[in-house]
Amino acid sequence: MIYRRFFNLPTYRIRSPWEELHRMRQQLDQMFDETPQQRGSAGVFPLTNLTEDSDKYYVRAELPGVKGDELEIQITGKNLAISGERKIAAAEEGARYHRREREAGTFSRMIGLPGEVDTDKVEANLENGILTIAVSKAEIAKPKQISVS
Repeated sequence: MIYRRFFNLPTYRIRSPWEELHRMRQQLDQMFDETPQQRGSAGVFPLTNLTEDSDKYYVRAELPGVKGDELEIQITGKNLAISGERKIAAAEEGARYHRREREAGTFSRMIGLPGEVDTDKVEANLENGILTIAVSKAEIAKPKQISVS
């Protein structure tokens, strides 16, 4: 009600006291919303999938335009870190952008693995912009077949 009195707005359509708070929050969210350039950003990069079979975990990351020698991959404990730099050719001088969604710059992504891993048995392969990392599970993390007598 104070808000309505302050802005000299009519109070005849208020159905509940929470409706006014909801409306105030929406207006504040609009005021402090991201700038238009940030709304179109690509988000988390690189996009990854994490799968497993009985012996290994597989991390697949989309890295278009990134070369293998520009990547740094580290594994510690149950975490896998992928970092590098994505370079995009600059547009010619005086060019106007109508849409800009591809971002350039350094990136770093930390991926938590669900179980214990053998850090000595890690393989990485980059082909057609897809990075595939195969991480062997530790012996204690592998499922054991138990026979019933």
